Amino acid sequence: MKSAPAATIDAYIAGFPRDVQDILQQVRAIIRQTVPDAGEKISYGIPTFTLHGRNLVHFAAFKHHIGFYPTPAGQETFREALSVYKTGKGSVQFPIDQPMPLHLITRIVQFRVKEVTAKNKKK
Repeated sequence: MKSAPAATIDAYIAGFPRDVQDILQQVRAIIRQTVPDAGEKISYGIPTFTLHGRNLVHFAAFKHHIGFYPTPAGQETFREALSVYKTGKGSVQFPIDQPMPLHLITRIVQFRVKEVTAKNKKK
């Protein structure tokens, strides 16, 4: 029987081995540092940051990688920088056995903040 998904990002992170927790906390910290007023929630069963009521980025841990979900627009804008990683529609896989590209994650989050803020102003 599968356990219920975590209700908070803290609970989600706590469900992984210490080394993976450390990586997830790095990713969380860089997002929080980039967007201090972002909201945090679990959406689609994974950690999600929000801004102006919209999803900003998601991330998740897997056996061999950290999944990062900046939406298709976020991924397309950084296509060249992300070309060294396995990608899917709106997703990037950062290998768990390599340093997280925190500078790149920061740049993608900054792009998403601009994108979400612009959409919010159009409301």
